[in-house]
Formats: sequence, structure tokens, C-alpha cells
Amino acid sequence: MALHVTRVGTGTPRVAYLHGLLGQGKNLATIAKAVAGAEPGLLYDLPNHGRSPWTDAFGYAAWADAVAADLRDRLDPAVPISVFGHSMGGKTAMALALRHPSLVRGLVVADIAPDDSSHGYGFRRLLRALREIALDEIQTRADADAALAASVREPGVRAFLLQNLHRVPGGGWRWLPNLALLEESLPQISGWPAGIHGPFTRPVLWMRGGDSGYVTDEHAPAMRALFPHARLVTIKHAGHWLHADQPDAVAGALAVYLAALRPQLNQ
Repeated sequence: MALHVTRVGTGTPRVAYLHGLLGQGKNLATIAKAVAGAEPGLLYDLPNHGRSPWTDAFGYAAWADAVAADLRDRLDPAVPISVFGHSMGGKTAMALALRHPSLVRGLVVADIAPDDSSHGYGFRRLLRALREIALDEIQTRADADAALAASVREPGVRAFLLQNLHRVPGGGWRWLPNLALLEESLPQISGWPAGIHGPFTRPVLWMRGGDSGYVTDEHAPAMRALFPHARLVTIKHAGHWLHADQPDAVAGALAVYLAALRPQLNQ
């Protein structure tokens, strides 16, 4: 599977960025650019999102393997890379570290845990709202925003979702994500696959938004069973999209974590 990847910075990539549900790699560009001087990055569009291919089924193991295959083709597999994953991308990043530990020098998991996350923001509502828009009646993005406003009242969330609306050459619109597959796969997306085991023994930075309900203290045992050296950091005044709410704080924590890993590369 040929995933769509965008480079940030110059030189050999040292960080791979994996976005959340209904996102794209470019959603993490601000964070990636903040550290790209020392740590060039790769922004991935995960399967069924952005400009990456659609698939017939969802599975964290398969998605992790697809990223691993791309990394092996793109980079020297003897030099591991750090991985930053948010939400669904965080679960994909965890699966990548557990299934392909030789590829991963460091792991940053943003506002998700290896546990059930169906208590979170409520993506079924968002997916249904997108699928209910009659694209053949849409002339402009403003039309799409107005149609979406009845179901999604938050302007910032609508703006995030409408990044997925793509104008078709010759006229009309289409959604970049595979909305039907993602909606039917929500139980798997919200869950954690039983067949992926640990531990991953390298240091892990685990972030949560201070105003988000996705990561609670009750998730710590499940996380540390797989990642015994995970360190939890709370980003104040941030919700689930903590990298958008507090980009400087997230980038700062990431930069400190990556700097601590550099001496290990020379050992």
C-alpha cells in the first residue's frame, strides 16, 4: 500500500507523524515544523484518509504494518525513527512500536490510551453528519459549512471536518476519507485489538489534554502494561485536539523528549 507522505524539514527524517480519525497528515504540520530543524519529519495520511488509498477493512495491526513497510522502503531500517501519534493515530503508533520495535526509537502518544475510547468526543455523530450532506447540492464550501452546522455547532470542528471535502476536477465534490468504512469500523477504532502485546521497553511520552476526557487515571494500568516506561504529561487548557489547542506546549514537550533520545542514537 503506497501511503501519501509529506516531508517536513531537510535531511534524513527522524519523526513520523500519524493523525487522528478524520484527519490528515497536514493537521500535525505545525508540531512537525516546530522541531524540524533538529528532527525532520514525515507526515502520513493513514489508510482511508487524505490522499492515501482506501481499504476494504480496518485494523490497527494492518495499518501499523503499512506504515512499517513504508518506513523500511524509505529509510535505513538500522536507524530507528520516533513516532508521534494522535488519537486513532496514537493507537496506530502504539501498534507500530509493539509489532515493529526495531523501527521505533521513541514513541509519543497524544490523548489516547490502549483501551476503549468510545466515551470520547462522539465521532459517530460527526461521521453521520458528513454522510448526510447532499454533495450534489453543494456549490461552495460555505454551502457545506451551512449544511453541517445543523449537526455540528462548533465552528472549529466544522473547519477541521471540511478539510476533507475535495473538489472533483470538472465539477462536484467528494470526501477524501472512506466515511462508510470508518463509520462501520467505529467499534474497532474505539477499541484496542487483543492480539497486539507488549512490552515496548523504551521511554514513551504520553500526553493528554487537560480538558479532554480521553485519557483518565484509570487508563494508566493498561498503558503501562504495554509501555512500562511511559511518562504522562498533561497539557493544560487543551482538549482532545491538544496539538491545535496548545501547539507551543505540545511542540515544547515533544522537543524535550526527542532531545533526550539523541544521546542514545550514538551509543
